[in-house]
Amino acid sequence: MLWIQLRKYGPKGSWVVITGASDGIGKEFAIQFAQKGYNTLLVSRTASKLNAVATEITSKFAGVQTKTLAMDFAKESAADYKRLAELIDGLDVAVLVNNVGKSHDMPVPFLETEDAEMEDIITINVKGTLKVTKIVAPGMVARRRGLILTMGSFGGFIPTPLLATYSGSKAFLQYWSTALGAELKPHGVDTQLVIGYLITSAMSKVRKPSMMIPTPKEFVKAVLGKIGLKGTAGGMTGTMTPFWSHGVMHWAIQELLGVWNGTVLARNRNMHISIRRRALRKKEREAAGVKKAT
Repeated sequence: MLWIQLRKYGPKGSWVVITGASDGIGKEFAIQFAQKGYNTLLVSRTASKLNAVATEITSKFAGVQTKTLAMDFAKESAADYKRLAELIDGLDVAVLVNNVGKSHDMPVPFLETEDAEMEDIITINVKGTLKVTKIVAPGMVARRRGLILTMGSFGGFIPTPLLATYSGSKAFLQYWSTALGAELKPHGVDTQLVIGYLITSAMSKVRKPSMMIPTPKEFVKAVLGKIGLKGTAGGMTGTMTPFWSHGVMHWAIQELLGVWNGTVLARNRNMHISIRRRALRKKEREAAGVKKAT
């Protein structure tokens, strides 16, 4: 049963730290862990959204505690990381969910990527994840139990033209998580990198779920249902693709990638060129509407 698997990392009443916790997948992780009796420390950029999630949790789940910290990972503020360390100090943290992330506003060739966007993606996806983990993991090592879940992406598994910086950042996380797992395993701490395809969210800009595109609730349920499984994905120990249709696609690509790498790469590129064209047309329509209104 699921609760037995989670109890390996900490009893009910211990804490789960979730970054990017105010919307989408992060919010759903908070709700589903709270439903199972775990306290939640919610970290994200917007205080009002965090407070709304915290209120929802405490009103639905009696006895569950919440703490919140509003911090903008793009600012890389030493004071914010210090406050996070102070909040965590003394807490029995069973699980860390490294969910905070940023993609490109739309598919864009690397040479046309704005410097600010490029810096934000690396600062949030890579440096933010590493810094939070360095704060949380020592307590897990001291208690000799814990789980570090890090959100990966198909963009890290498959090189993704027009999302090159985002793709590279997620590929980094996959190798880092696997290496970290080997380091922490002797100390009783497990790591798992979670690969997902499109999920209905503000980041994906997809609103309608389908067989290939689950809701955050469906996706998180799949993740928690596979905690502790020893399988590998993409040849990486500690990597899982939890949602069933994503898993089928991952398997198919993995089987074909060695032979048809060029075909997969070209198809990926063409798909994102099409997405970029639609996004640019939308921006043109919006700009024309504003101009007409004024």
